[in-house]
Amino acid sequence: MSPWTRLVAGGLFPLHERLKGHHSVAHRRALEASQWWPADRLAALQVQRLQALLHDVATRVPYYRRLFRAQGLTPEQFRTLDDLARLPVTDKALIRAQGQDWLAEGATGLVRQRTSGSSGEPLTFWLSKDRISLDIAAKWRATRWWDVDIGDRELVLWGSAVENQAQNRLRAWRDRLMRSRLVPAQALDGPGLDRVIEQIQRFRPRMLFGYPSALSRVAWRAREQGRRLDDLGIRVAFTTSEVLRPEWRGVIGEVLGCGVANEYGARDAGFIARECPAGGLHVSAEYLIVEVLDDADQPVPPGEAGHLVVTTLAGPEFPFLRYRTGDRGALDTTPCPCGRGLPRLSRLEGRANDGLLAWNGAWVHGSRFNYLLRELDGLRAYKIVQHRRDAVEVLLSADPPPDEGFEQRLRMAFADALGPEVGITLRRVDAVPPEPNGKHRHVVCRVDAG
Repeated sequence: MSPWTRLVAGGLFPLHERLKGHHSVAHRRALEASQWWPADRLAALQVQRLQALLHDVATRVPYYRRLFRAQGLTPEQFRTLDDLARLPVTDKALIRAQGQDWLAEGATGLVRQRTSGSSGEPLTFWLSKDRISLDIAAKWRATRWWDVDIGDRELVLWGSAVENQAQNRLRAWRDRLMRSRLVPAQALDGPGLDRVIEQIQRFRPRMLFGYPSALSRVAWRAREQGRRLDDLGIRVAFTTSEVLRPEWRGVIGEVLGCGVANEYGARDAGFIARECPAGGLHVSAEYLIVEVLDDADQPVPPGEAGHLVVTTLAGPEFPFLRYRTGDRGALDTTPCPCGRGLPRLSRLEGRANDGLLAWNGAWVHGSRFNYLLRELDGLRAYKIVQHRRDAVEVLLSADPPPDEGFEQRLRMAFADALGPEVGITLRRVDAVPPEPNGKHRHVVCRVDAG
């Protein structure tokens, strides 16, 4: 660790957090101790914190106060994690419908937040300083798994207007002190990619953070031009906000000469999980419970994929209890080689509504097509867009381009999944454009399922 990193991580950043009323340092130290606990001890901690949270929620949150009374529930009835099933699954629509009845009475000092609404369902919500502190602490802990720390040089390749518009003068000075540089991820054409590569070479970051689709495009551009990025001392690339495809992980790690760590989280649900160097996508279990449910909101067998539902144990101010994230994935019940007792996620499959509508009206999840396309050698990116019930367009970026045999197999696979009545248009492109917010969606259905 460099002297400047030691100063920032041990002094400047803790001071910054204390001035904001956060307890991130104390939380991080506690998390770094509890991450080595066995799974049963972590589960007991979750139950203990769940009962404490429900005592407050049942008393102070009008919606849950009515629910507990109507169903005859008491916090003491929640003796195991399985007892969470006594509560209903919640989502953005339910929370919006309750209005102020979702806020805890007497809550003060809350920070207003809003999801981007990229799924078509924006949500305004409120976070306490303790909840924010826990998210910061969990992310800080997971960053240190990779032998990097706050104060090490960090380059952030990002496309969210929320962060980019927040780059005011005060934040810019803070980022300089922390040695964090924000690079907008929009307009990543040839010259734009060249500018990012030049910034990486000049800045020599120890870690990168950004969309995997954007980082992979940078890596492919550098490889094409023979520009080395694996001699800069980059330790890790943290990827988030999109499903990390194998082809993206491979080119990022190879060209940058670093580890690639997947991250899963959301503004509302919190910092849910990040990958350790041993490959385990560990859940922040000390203050989060993750369930995997089927379409009927029943638990799926261990290892099977389903809807990811999150319970945040950070406080009653604006509760997220059994909150549907809108994503699909699975839980891995096997121990991680790293030795941490934290549970792990596996098989993150992206948004639950990333799918296509078959000719007969059946919904086909996008993962069926994702696995097909991964077989293509040289695959860089793809996007499947259903414009009408009978019209699907597939954009493919690959080097070398797919041959006629692969295209024929792909058409047959789509016809088998959606019906022969659905026309498939394959379009070869140099690059697949991202969405307006900078993220890359693999499957987009523009057909009303109703």
